Amino acid sequence: MFTGLIREIAMSKSEKETLIVKANYKPQIGDSIAVNGACLTVVKIMEGGFVVELSQESRSVLAVQNLNGRVHIEPAMKLSDRVEGHILQGHIDCKGVVKEIKRVDNGYDFFISLPKDFMKFVVPKGSIAIDGVSLTINDVYEDSFRLTIIPHTIKNTIFDSYKKGREINIETDMFARYIYHIFKKNREISWNDVDKIMARW
Repeated sequence: MFTGLIREIAMSKSEKETLIVKANYKPQIGDSIAVNGACLTVVKIMEGGFVVELSQESRSVLAVQNLNGRVHIEPAMKLSDRVEGHILQGHIDCKGVVKEIKRVDNGYDFFISLPKDFMKFVVPKGSIAIDGVSLTINDVYEDSFRLTIIPHTIKNTIFDSYKKGREINIETDMFARYIYHIFKKNREISWNDVDKIMARW
């Protein structure tokens, strides 16, 4: 599990089935670490960094072209950690595309398009992760959504390099996915059931 708060901006290089990450963070072999939001396993430790494995499934889902250069990294959270963003699994649902970036008084509005199959998990004022960063959705449209990124977030992430047309890793809200799946099975369910499910997390 992760919180969507970036701990470091690292440098990475993709090599076939692995990703070489140069970072200050020192993990152990077998640790889980999110790289641009994707939960990956550390398979090797080296001077000044580490190596994570990229499975075929990961390569088919992730925006792999963004894994050469600056990346967000976040170690898996401990049970004792504060959840300051929102709970993430590091399981990327799909790739989104930056449709437009607009300067506003309190930061930048990002307009992101998604495959329509995933729009059902996107709700106004709900949570979403873009390249591993926990963010709040402002508006939802037919096949896209808008969110505002404040100057602090721009300064402390790689969002300052994003341009129109960039592909990004998207993880939708875990609770939205679970609740949708339960209702889809046409089970008899009450709001008390929903409360119990939410309380487990």
